[in-house]
Amino acid sequence: MSDLPADATALVVTASNRASAGVYDDSSGEFAEEALRELGFGVRRVVLPDDEAQLADALRAGVAEGRDLILTTGGTGLTPTDRTPEATRTVIERDAPGIADAVRRAGSDKVPTAVLSRGIAGVAGRSLIVNLPGSRGGVKDGLAVLRPLVGHIVSQLRGGDHPRG
Repeated sequence: MSDLPADATALVVTASNRASAGVYDDSSGEFAEEALRELGFGVRRVVLPDDEAQLADALRAGVAEGRDLILTTGGTGLTPTDRTPEATRTVIERDAPGIADAVRRAGSDKVPTAVLSRGIAGVAGRSLIVNLPGSRGGVKDGLAVLRPLVGHIVSQLRGGDHPRG
């Protein structure tokens, strides 16, 4: 992506009890990491259990590191352990509801249960945080929404002006 600064960085945080315990591979987080690298981001990835405090701490660490984009995968559903949106809400300073709505819409054309995602999006410091579902398909749909926006988002969060035209 040509309008993404060369020093753009991202963090991928996977929320999964089983992946964090090594029961299975973190395929959604790996997919997100690879896709963000292809877009030009320097990426760090962590896998954590579905623990609200640990997730919030990881998000705060990403904000403190100055990550431009922080994506979470997993923990956005309706099960009792799905707490990623709650953890995210404790970190974000300004909501970006249109992004979360667009991610749900993108997935619902193929998977009707995509509308059950409680994922949110918002800004903390100069970082955009977006909750994505814990499936490769959900991450793919979320990245399809974000791909054309990330250059502009990073520019805006770094204090850039709106393009005139």
